[in-house]
Amino acid sequence: MYLTGFADEAAADIDGQIRATEELGWNFIEARNIDGKNIHDIPDADFETVCKKLDQAGIRINCFGSAIANHSKSILEPFDSSLEEARRAVSRMKRLGTRLIRIMSFSILKDSPPEREEEERFRRLRILVEMFRDQGLTCVHENCMNYGGMGWRYTLRLLENVPELKLVFDTGNPVFTPDYEKPPPRPFQNSWAFYSHVREHIEYVHIKDGYRDSKNQREVYTFPGQGEAEVERIVRDLLERGYDGGFSIEPHMAVVFHDDSVKSDGEARFRNYIEYGRLMERLISQVKQTG
Repeated sequence: MYLTGFADEAAADIDGQIRATEELGWNFIEARNIDGKNIHDIPDADFETVCKKLDQAGIRINCFGSAIANHSKSILEPFDSSLEEARRAVSRMKRLGTRLIRIMSFSILKDSPPEREEEERFRRLRILVEMFRDQGLTCVHENCMNYGGMGWRYTLRLLENVPELKLVFDTGNPVFTPDYEKPPPRPFQNSWAFYSHVREHIEYVHIKDGYRDSKNQREVYTFPGQGEAEVERIVRDLLERGYDGGFSIEPHMAVVFHDDSVKSDGEARFRNYIEYGRLMERLISQVKQTG
């Protein structure tokens, strides 16, 4: 078992991301954005600079938090951009010795039945998974704002039709995602219920926590174990079942990547990331002691 995180929530630049990882005493970063661009999109020269700085620090990228097939990509649009991102990601993952890549299953179609374009989603994901598999790399699907995140049954249907796909389970996303298995007005999902139905397929875990402020109709993100995502219960169950993969922190408390209105000054976001990491270490330690 190891700890890692979306260090772009600590700092936009690679120097700050490395500094945060070193301060925590960790060895890994889940790479997403560097200076505002995803790691599979930054220019080649900048990518080489990133590689050198990581080598010098002895820090490794354990997972690419890619934008492939994410909530900004519609299944009704051409597949070309996703394929191009995948090709760039493959070569860069091999350069860094990274095995895992986070992907999604295209955006949810508004005012349309979930089954619409379902087969096309499965077809595209099979192609993507095969591209990475052929290079010895593993795609893990996140239950975010996409088809597979609409409810645990959608995730299982996705796995049934893309059998080599694995999962990265995000503890917090169900708290903020409507349950599309229920008729409108849809309730929000339950993290434990989602987790308990897909846990046999989990390869990797994102740690996020929070709750819905229903009065003000907004999302509130919290430190791990302080929200409604049942982080401690899920971590305990994973460890009791012998889980030996990564726990990747994604605080969203100072920076939210799908909400540009939530930003914080550099030092505040850095300190928030460090505090979040320390609290996650403490939560895991307590779970082990009481297990």
